[in-house]
Amino acid sequence: MKLTKQQRLRIWLKYGGNCAYCGCSLPKNWHADHKEPIRRSQRWVASCIDDRSKIYEDYMEHPERDCIENLVPACPSCNTNKHQMTVEQFRSSIAQYVQSLNRYSVQYRMASKFGLVEETGIEVKFYFESYG
Repeated sequence: MKLTKQQRLRIWLKYGGNCAYCGCSLPKNWHADHKEPIRRSQRWVASCIDDRSKIYEDYMEHPERDCIENLVPACPSCNTNKHQMTVEQFRSSIAQYVQSLNRYSVQYRMASKFGLVEETGIEVKFYFESYG
């Protein structure tokens, strides 16, 4: 969906110029994210005569979700990390970051040992859930 400047402003204003997920002030290059994903994909349509070239078409699994009401302002980091996840899948993914850092990041484990980081165990709560 190609957005007009007026539509982008309407989306930007939904959360006062903040990311719907992390709550940071939106940068100039903010994204309009589908809160409930539309899941863009491709499907095979046909093969050309030589059967080596295949023809694909783009499609959306949920075109009914491609509307202004389903768009929220997001910082590039949150939108890129959310990708095609639902809100609950995104929440679960973020909740697992600390476990992943402990398992795979030597730097994180060292910083933790020396008290430079503190794990709180708090529940992931998105900005849009407490806004307004």
